[in-house]
Amino acid sequence: MSLEPVASVVPPLRILLGVVAGVIATRGMDIVMARLPEGGTPPSVAAGVLTERSPDTAPDRLAAVVHHVAGWLTGPLFVTLLLLAEGVLGTGPVALVATTLLLLVLMVGFFVVVVLPRVRGLARQRVRQTGRDWAISAAAYLVVLVPLVWASTELLGAL
Repeated sequence: MSLEPVASVVPPLRILLGVVAGVIATRGMDIVMARLPEGGTPPSVAAGVLTERSPDTAPDRLAAVVHHVAGWLTGPLFVTLLLLAEGVLGTGPVALVATTLLLLVLMVGFFVVVVLPRVRGLARQRVRQTGRDWAISAAAYLVVLVPLVWASTELLGAL
């Protein structure tokens, strides 16, 4: 895995590629979420917190919009964090792995520590299951996102 050509790729272009990768990764995450017991609940939790409603009565359209916009914008966030890591650690697998782990912690931590405790009307057992399902969904998102960002950066670096 050679990441040396990435230094020649313009950062704004890499961030734009992060948006595209974020869109694709969100679709991949949707496939995983659909198979989990509470997989569809995290977007409803976010919509419920925003509207001060139970996830079961939160607007479905708002849940979908929040979920997709957050997924699309997490791609460029990953690229930005990767650019910072490359500045400190150099281009290579160490920066890529460190950024991936950091983003996983941020994604799961933000949802479990900030969003999930603010939800109303969700049984304790569902809260725990929703947190677990979100962690699995976040990991699935990164399983799609990271190779897309790496491959697109490598491809651009080779041009």
